[in-house]
Order: sequence, then structure tokens, then C-alpha cells
Amino acid sequence: MIFSSIFFIFVFLPAVLVIYYAVPFRGKNVVLLISSLIFYAWGEPIYVVLMMLSIGINFVSGLELESYINAGSMKKAKYACIMTALINFLILGFYKYYGFVIESLNAILPVDISYKELALPIGISFYTFQTMSYVIDVYRGKVEAQHDIVAFGAYVSMFPQLIAGPIVRYSDVERQLKKRTISIEKFGEGAVWFLRGLGKKVLIANNIGSVYEVIAAPGVSEMSALTAWIGCFAYTMQIYFDFGGYSDMAIGLGKMLGFDFIKNFDYPYTSKSITEFWRRWHISLGSWFREYVYIPLGGNRVSTPKVVRNLIVVWSLTGLWHGAAWNFVFWGLYYGVIICAEKYILKGWLERLPDAAKHVYTMLLVMAGWVMFFSPSMGSAAAYLGAMIGFGGKGLFDMTGFYYLKSIFLLGLVAVIGSTPFVHRKFTEFLWKEDRYMQVASVVLYAGIFLVSTAYLVNDTYNPFLYFRF
Repeated sequence: MIFSSIFFIFVFLPAVLVIYYAVPFRGKNVVLLISSLIFYAWGEPIYVVLMMLSIGINFVSGLELESYINAGSMKKAKYACIMTALINFLILGFYKYYGFVIESLNAILPVDISYKELALPIGISFYTFQTMSYVIDVYRGKVEAQHDIVAFGAYVSMFPQLIAGPIVRYSDVERQLKKRTISIEKFGEGAVWFLRGLGKKVLIANNIGSVYEVIAAPGVSEMSALTAWIGCFAYTMQIYFDFGGYSDMAIGLGKMLGFDFIKNFDYPYTSKSITEFWRRWHISLGSWFREYVYIPLGGNRVSTPKVVRNLIVVWSLTGLWHGAAWNFVFWGLYYGVIICAEKYILKGWLERLPDAAKHVYTMLLVMAGWVMFFSPSMGSAAAYLGAMIGFGGKGLFDMTGFYYLKSIFLLGLVAVIGSTPFVHRKFTEFLWKEDRYMQVASVVLYAGIFLVSTAYLVNDTYNPFLYFRF
């Protein structure tokens, strides 16, 4: 089940909200847990068992850690934490990286190891990192062990952010699981967030993404440089509005249920360096790696060679987290090398550049990165990047490229403006102004987004979010 579907919007969500608001507070976590398991099992019934297993293992581990810590047996607590982490990573690794490891071995060994390709459980990368944050934080003494398995299960399986984040650390919602604000005002704020995300996904991401798909289908041999740039631009905007739209919808649904999730995007395409870009893009993932990998390795409190090592390790893992393929590993290393260069080599040079030049520099590198991200292999990524500088089969320009430029121009302009704070700031100003006419206009605008999005969804039976496959 996905947020941007007629069934979710008009059947599942209203039914859950009615029951959720009707029961007393002590029953709300029960409703949340049951509805979340139904939501997850809707598309993949068998993998809900895997999620319940993960809930059980990490819940018991938290209690075990607490008992060891209370008894002063920190050595046993450390071993228990390591074992739980290992179990979590083995489950994730088996489903996500099993095929990748076998294929890599087949490429270097004089044998051919056969294997059966496994379907990736949706959201496993996200909820595994959430359970890991809980276990590690209990061991560190940052949070108390959860004694209510219903509350813990609701945290792990919470449907608003289950499939594609944001990655909600247990410490962020520990208190909210026991007590949270549920009000009409917060529900209204959540509805605004949800509608904004729905519009981003359905009206912008899906439409501009279809342009990328049409351009990419024939292959780079049929592309001029202009066509290749338009395709890359279309994907650049698609992935932002798709993933950013999902995150907005998740935050909105959380508010409807009384939860406050962290912001996952902060207008990353306005950044003036790659370092800044990654402070603004997928914030919850960057925060997770910083807290549980980068800082334990020593962070930036160690010598320069070790800081470089730490950054390369983090970015290699970041790339691998996104997908079981070498292009994702190289994509992560690509950003690791650039961030190291910005930190130790390019910093002075970047600071002297005009803001416009910094922005162009950043977006060129980001778009090159997206080519590695959307390509099935590094060879195809190199071919696509070659087409962008004129080494494709159609030269620099062709009539097809001009046709795509004309077709995408208006939507692309809307996407560029929408990726800046301008539109959000104006919407917010209109919605909360005391001027009644402005408030009415804003309500009409959001109602229009809802109606037009619904009209698109009626004819679009399935439009999954891009990050579902990660």
C-alpha cells in the first residue's frame, strides 16, 4: 500500500483515523500497531513475519541490556549489544546483499555460484536502522528500555514513516509513545503537510519522472547532449519531489496521529557546497551515520588521515545502504572524496567564489552523482556522462532534444521554483495570516491540490516512491 493511492486516501487512512481518535489514549498504540502491520502486509504478507521477528528480537534485547546494566555487568551488556547488532545486520544483509555478494564472487572466481534472487522486503533498511538506534541507545544509557511491546512494536512498524523514512530514532519519540499532543490544530497542520507532499509526488515527481523514463528508454546511443542533460535534470527533480514528497506526507500523517518527526529535507538544491547539500538531503540518514558510525570512529577529533578514513567509511556505507550494486558504492565514495576535498583542499577556493558560482558548482556535481545513482552499472553511468558532454550518438543537439526542452520547460520551471523556500514560505504566510481572504485562498489552493492529485491517481493505478527499493 502506498500513500499516493486512492485506496489509502479514501479507505485505509479515514478508517484508521476514526478508530484511532475514538479509542482512549491507552488504546491508541494498539490501533497504531495493528493498522501498521496491516499496511505493511497489504503488499507483502510474508514479510510482516520478518518485521514481527525484528520487533521481538530487539524488544527482548533491550530488556536484556537493561538487566545487565542494572546489575553492573557492562561487559555482558556490550556483548549483548554487539550480538543484537550482528543479528540485525545479518537479516538486512541476507535479504539486501546476498545476491550482490554472489554476483561479485562470480565475477572474480573461476566458478559460477548459482543463487535464487530474493525479493527485498520494503522498508527493511529503514526499520532495521530504527531498531539499531534503540538497542545502541539503551546500551549507552541514552534511553530506557521499553517494557511495553505494543509501544515498541508501534515505534518500529509505524506506517507513516515505515516504508521510506524519515529514519526516526527511538530517542526522538520515546516520550511521545507514552504521551503526545492530539488536537484539531495539530491534525490540520498534519493535513497541510500531507497535501503538500501529495502534490509534490503526484503533480511534479510523477509527471517530470515520466519525461526521464521516456528519454532513458532508448539508451545513450540515441541521445544528444541536450537530451541527456534534460533527462538528468528530470531525474534530479523527480527524486527530490518524490522522496521529499513522501517525507512531507510522513510528517503530516505523524502529526495527525500526534507525533512530531524530524524534517528530512531542507531545500538541498539551494546548497552552495556538497557538504551543505548533505546537511540538507535525507537529514535523518546523515544524522544516523554521524551518531552511530562517524562519531564512534573518532569523528573529527582525530588526526587528518583518520578523519579522511572516517569520512570514506561513512560514505562507502551510505552508498551501500542505498543499494546492493557497485554503482551505489562508487556513488557513496564519490561524495566521500568530494567532501574530503572540500574540507581540506577546496575550502578557501569555495569561500572566495560568488554565491551563484558556488550553486552552479554544487548542482553540477549533484547531477553527475544522480547519473551514477540511476544507472544500472558504472559502465552505463560513464556512457551517460559521456553523452552529456557530446560523446553520445547524436552529438550536441538534435530535434528530439529541442522537443523535450519545449515539453518540459513549464513543468521544469515549476519544479525549480518549488525546490526553493519561496513557495513554502508564501503558502505558510497565506495560511496563517489573520487576513480571512488569504486564509480562504490558501484553503482553496490546498483543496485544488487535493482534487487535481486525486484526478491523476484515478488513472494512475500504481506509482511507487523511488526509495521503496532501498
